Amino acid sequence: MGEAQQVDVVVVGLGVGGEEAAGRLAQAGLTVIGVEHTLVGGECPYWGCIPTKMMIRAGNALAEARRIPGLAGTSQVQPDWAPVARRIREQATDTWDDKVAVDRFTGKGGHFVRGRATITGPGRIKVDERDWVASRGIVIATGTTAVIPPIDGLAGTPYWTNREAVEAETLPGTLLVLGGGAIGLELSQVMARFGVQVTVIEGSDRLLAMEEPESSATAAAALAADGVKALTGVRAQHVTHSDGGFSVQLSDGSTVTGERLLVATGRAARLDGLGLETIGLDPTARFLSTDDRMRAADRVWGVGDVTGNGAFTHMAMYEAGIAVRDILGQGGPGADYHAKPRVTFTDPEIGAVGMTEQQARDAGIDVLVGYSSLPSSSRGFIHGPGNEGFIKLIVDGPRGVLVGATSAGPAGGEMLGALSVAVKAEVPVATLQATIWAYPTFHRAIGDALHSL
Repeated sequence: MGEAQQVDVVVVGLGVGGEEAAGRLAQAGLTVIGVEHTLVGGECPYWGCIPTKMMIRAGNALAEARRIPGLAGTSQVQPDWAPVARRIREQATDTWDDKVAVDRFTGKGGHFVRGRATITGPGRIKVDERDWVASRGIVIATGTTAVIPPIDGLAGTPYWTNREAVEAETLPGTLLVLGGGAIGLELSQVMARFGVQVTVIEGSDRLLAMEEPESSATAAAALAADGVKALTGVRAQHVTHSDGGFSVQLSDGSTVTGERLLVATGRAARLDGLGLETIGLDPTARFLSTDDRMRAADRVWGVGDVTGNGAFTHMAMYEAGIAVRDILGQGGPGADYHAKPRVTFTDPEIGAVGMTEQQARDAGIDVLVGYSSLPSSSRGFIHGPGNEGFIKLIVDGPRGVLVGATSAGPAGGEMLGALSVAVKAEVPVATLQATIWAYPTFHRAIGDALHSL
């Protein structure tokens, strides 16, 4: 075993956040080692946001074609999964190959190492038999992995996570989905639109339980219209698998069956086996705690999904920028999560930023609520079929600013942009009420919700 090599920074994990941090630090002239044991780029380009949105785009095209009768003529729709699977493989370079991403990183001056990294002490990293000492520190960006609940009989069965669902070249006739959050609902709606009979099992009393009740109702109605059966307030207690597929016994005594079983019950940070205990951190924690400069310990930064601040590409990029500035001594604003945006890409899309009404009330805020129905707006009327949605505004009454908002509709994620700025910048409600909202647009419904205050 040779002597440890001196470098400036070692980045462990080259998903979205890790690749961003490592690339920018290398471009700044530092000696950067980037370590990744799977694919550079992480979950997003191969099994997450990019391929799933391709799937959603395809499903939405089918839904739009089915809305033609009564609006623009007649239509006959014949779903075909083959071009969707082919498009996903083409963008993932056929065999989930990350050569383009590796070249992108090394082209910025970084040094790439394939393997599993272990922290052996402050600033010290080992990969196989190679050792490095990072003078400036270590960035941990190992991402998350799907949480598999300890359901009797589930372990050892060929269940799907999001990865297997994305990689599927053919679809099952029936699908059971454990989890009624964003991932579960997005994949459920897509597959239902391609003819799969889908049953969602959610332990909470409503789908999208972390969002507004109106969001839950909107999502439930949309999925029901696509033929998805949603079972809420029940939990899977026992799983059986045979040649015929899966059988799941539920807490209410009933049993559901399906050819495939998709587990979408949350995600947890990949921290086990990293050697965090050698630098005073807890390797059993669900996520890596960081301060507003993304520091997890002295000369240790955490960025991306591993921090638990939202499993979103935009959060990973945001946190990477903060860590890079801190490592380079550039200062700038620290992490601020009060205006964290998120979008569930069902049809209709459900965008949200900041607090929900319940979260605001729980925080002791004197809340005012503004609401408008999208179908009641002029653009909603013009749009016709598929116009479901709403705008909901959560206002801190005494301060007169938005602390949260939801935008659901055909362009819910896009409408969220103006609301994100309003929450982040604490734009006075009076200013928003005096704003001219273009007509006839979906976002003009924001003005309607403001005036309902």
